[in-house]
Order: sequence, then C-alpha cells, then structure tokens
Amino acid sequence: MQLFKTTIVIVPMIVGLGGCASNLIEVRKGSELVSLAEANQVGSCQLKGEINVSVLAEVGFFSRSVEAVEANLLQLARNGAIDEGGDTVVKGNSPDYGKRTFNIYKCRP
Repeated sequence: MQLFKTTIVIVPMIVGLGGCASNLIEVRKGSELVSLAEANQVGSCQLKGEINVSVLAEVGFFSRSVEAVEANLLQLARNGAIDEGGDTVVKGNSPDYGKRTFNIYKCRP
C-alpha cells in the first residue's frame, strides 16, 4: 500500500516536471522572426555559423514527446540565430534524442 501511495505522488510530479521543461526555454526578443527553412531554400543566403543545442529529453523513466523536444531545440536555435545576426535556421544532425545541430543563415536584407 505504501508503494502505491508513493507512486501516486511521484509519477505525476515527474510528468509535470517534464512538461515544465518547455517553459524554461527563454524566448529572446526577435526570435519569433527567425524562419525555419530547408537546406535547398538557403542557396542565396549568407551562412553565419552553426549551433549545437540540447534540451532535457527524459525525466526519470519518462521520455518527453518528440514535438516538445523539437520545439525546444528550435527555440534555442532561433535564440542563437539572434546572437549571430541570422534570420533563418536549417535543421542539421541529431546525434542523440534531445540534441541537434542547426546552420544559421542571413537571408533577408
């Protein structure tokens, strides 16, 4: 009975923490203007750099949803684009769940 009560308290807490992780990602001013493009769409753009980003993908025994993890990775890439003077990001390598490389481009004048 005690194990059951402990599980009832711990499981929602872990799941809740997993959901909170997306709220911990800073949304920098101007990052909402950074576009996500495909590699074939940035031929005339200036490459500004590359950024490696990572987020919490698992909380305890629970994996966060792919959508939530990818949204967090994209937000971090958009924040990085602002820092590098870029306005467009292109998804690159994803060596592990919760990690991704993005290329940063300047496409707009």
